[in-house]
Amino acid sequence: MASPLYDKLMEDLKAAMKAHDKAALNAIRGTIAKVKDLTVNAGKEIVDDVVVQVVAKGVKQRDESIAQFTTAGRADLAEGEKAEREVLAKYLPAQLSEEEVAAVVKATVADLGATSKKDMGRVMKEVMARVKGQADGKLVSKLVGAALP
Repeated sequence: MASPLYDKLMEDLKAAMKAHDKAALNAIRGTIAKVKDLTVNAGKEIVDDVVVQVVAKGVKQRDESIAQFTTAGRADLAEGEKAEREVLAKYLPAQLSEEEVAAVVKATVADLGATSKKDMGRVMKEVMARVKGQADGKLVSKLVGAALP
């Protein structure tokens, strides 16, 4: 097991059990299960990249759930999702500002010699590899679309 982030999740799971923190327990247990499914059950080693990927997906899913529950007038369920989102968000790497992401997009477009919207897929793939979990895909897509004529 070569993932300090996974080890931190395990430590925090024990702390949440002792503190009887339901939101933390639900969020961390679900994350650990998904990480194990993608790694151990597939015969791969647990690495931080996979853990960050699972956590980012969990945060995104909770954001979507919060929006849906709020629209449906279910503030009680939205609050539960917000609590779980906060727990997971602390495991993500620091997020880049929009200006920093724009700079990465500009550099990537120049490096790849992208000249039109046809190159968007290539540019998106490279930018997402460069920012590795430090930027939301929607923001990157918007900035890449704006950078390509």
